[in-house]
Order: sequence, then C-alpha cells, then structure tokens
Amino acid sequence: MITQEQIPAVLDHPVYDADGNKIGSAKHVFYDDATGNPEWVTVKTGMFGSSESFIPVHDANLVQDHLEVPYDRDQVKDAPNVDIDAGGHLSEQEEHRLYRYYGLDGGGAGDQRQAGRHATTDAGPDARGGAAAMGGAGAVGAGTRGDSAALRQSRTGGTSALGKEGAGRGDAAAEDVAMTRSEERMHVTTERRDAGQARLHKYVVTEEQQQTVPVRHEEVRVVREPITEENRDAALHGDDISEADHVVTLHEERPVVEMHTEPVERVRLTTEEKVEQQTVKGTVRKERIEAETTTEDGKKGHIPGRGDTPPRS
Repeated sequence: MITQEQIPAVLDHPVYDADGNKIGSAKHVFYDDATGNPEWVTVKTGMFGSSESFIPVHDANLVQDHLEVPYDRDQVKDAPNVDIDAGGHLSEQEEHRLYRYYGLDGGGAGDQRQAGRHATTDAGPDARGGAAAMGGAGAVGAGTRGDSAALRQSRTGGTSALGKEGAGRGDAAAEDVAMTRSEERMHVTTERRDAGQARLHKYVVTEEQQQTVPVRHEEVRVVREPITEENRDAALHGDDISEADHVVTLHEERPVVEMHTEPVERVRLTTEEKVEQQTVKGTVRKERIEAETTTEDGKKGHIPGRGDTPPRS
C-alpha cells in the first residue's frame, strides 16, 4: 500500500499489472476523507489515454519508478465508470461499486474504511477537519496543497482526488495558472523471432579405391632324374613298355573384394548466441510551452523565463 509521502512518485508514472504488463499512467490518487490514507489510483488507459480507470491501492507496491498492482490489465480496463462530483470527490455508493467489481465488497478493507469514517465523523468537526488536512477534501495538485480553509472542508464519507494538475480546488476563487508539459520517451526492447533453419542431411556418394595385394599360383616344371639305387623300386614299378598319363592339378589365388560398414564419426548441430549492436531510430513528440503578453493595441510579446523554450518564428 502506498503512503502519502509516495504520492508524488506515483502521479504521471507508469502502472504495471502483476504480470509486468503496462496498464497506463497514474493520473489521480483518491484518499480517504476520514483517515487521509490513499485508497484509489486512476490510470489513463486506451488509445492516447482516452479513458480513466480506478484501481485499489491497498495491495499496490511502489517499485522504483512505477506502481505495481495485483490486477491484470484487462480487468482494470473493464472497470466500471463512476461519477465524480465537481470537487473531485468519489461518493460512497460509487466506491462500493468499485469494491464489488474488484471482489473486495464486504472484505476487511471496506469495513475498516467505513468504521474509520464514522469514528472521525462522530468525534466532531475539529477531528474531521484534522483528517481532511491530512488528505485534503478536494482535488489538490501534487505540488500545491491549497489554503487551510480549503483543506478543512467537512464530509461525512467517501474519498477525494489528489491530482497532478490540481483540478477543482476547495477554494473556488483560486485559479490554476500552471501548465504541465509532457513529452514522449522512446523505450526500445527486443523480441525473439525465427530467423532461419539449419539441418543435417546425409546422402551416399561413391568413389574408386584400389589396393595391391600379393596372389600366388602354381606352374608346372619337368624334372628328370637318373635311376639310382634309391629310386629303382619306384622306377621299375609297372609294365616294361606301356602308355600312361599322369595329371597334376595346378592352383592359383584370386583377389576377393568384400564390403564392411564401420562407423567413423558423429556429426551434430549446436547453436551459440552472438551479440551485435543495432541503432534504432524513432520519432517522439514533445510539448513546448510559451508565455506571451498581449497589449491593448493587439501587439504580442514573449515573456522569457528560466528553462523557457525559444518562441516560435
């Protein structure tokens, strides 16, 4: 829950939901007339901030430069539209409508808030005035608190708005002569997308190979031996005179080619990230404020000041 001291850090700053989605920018903070504690924050949503939605701040947290709320963006954008009176005041009936929408109706936050309002009202006008001085009874600017009489407007219940530009002060005679100058900021993020594909493809090719291997073969050679005592018996075996054939089988080796499949390596794909710098250009809009005077004869003049922008030509 945000405190009164944190309100300036909330106004005109981004509001994000629980999932980190930006809902819009905080426009007003509505606080309890009895306790002075912030109760609601309004967020500009829609195209160019065309609509304003209420969000309870009981469970909201201020994180660095933005406010985080435990409700998603669509739920906030669909919140009911409520009527606010000329003093920037949210009635009790409208507040209960919002509590019911966010599922807080009848919960501890609504009961505590009603009890605190009655306790302050019953304590008398002095106590009511002190509570109003804490939070203000009208829509007071973030940098301007208004006079003490405006802050002591008594109310019997409801919440009031604390806005950035201070529309609807309690003192009707006071005139706001200040403007808020805004400008767009360019925020560049990155997104991940598909950039292409890589694949492994296996196919078969053929190539000629040759190897030299030794092969053996047999050849016939005639050997003539004289008859000796050692071979006489074998030589005289058989008929004395006859015809005969003696056959010898010759042998040789021939190359035989066989194919065997063997695994040789593993091939796989892997990815690695590379970081490169890219320059992004964009067009942002900025507001410029000029101060000028007009005399009775119709002549216009420029009023210089600190931090002033040059006049238009």
